[in-house]
Amino acid sequence: MRVILLKDVAKVGQKFDVKDVADGYAINFLIPRGLVEAATEANVRKVEGRKKKEDTQRKVQQDLILKNIADLGEVIINIKAESNEKGHLFAGIHKEEISKVLKEQSRLDIPPQFINLEKPIKEIGEHLIEVQFEDKKTKFKLNILSA
Repeated sequence: MRVILLKDVAKVGQKFDVKDVADGYAINFLIPRGLVEAATEANVRKVEGRKKKEDTQRKVQQDLILKNIADLGEVIINIKAESNEKGHLFAGIHKEEISKVLKEQSRLDIPPQFINLEKPIKEIGEHLIEVQFEDKKTKFKLNILSA
């Protein structure tokens, strides 16, 4: 059966690919889960239009992320967290939380996957956080304060 992938499917293909799969696999597994649709001429044209639209949106989003990374160098972010008397945090600060606070305090939208953080931050103090998108890298300061 010829199908159009609506999402990435392991060992089959990427989103928007047109693939031939076994009838039973398509009917019993892929179609009920909303992973594919039949590859009729109308569906192929419709999916090509969606693919172009998504590519345009992705390009705009990439340009915006590159601009945000360029503006990020002088930014200082403050996060208040509960800690003990030795300065160790009760809960680590993860990249998702850093991304959220970055957006709130500096109005720069940097998705968490572009924040390089080897492990969650667990100590009060000043930390340099690296952000990388494609070949652009920058760092900003993150101050963890005791709440």
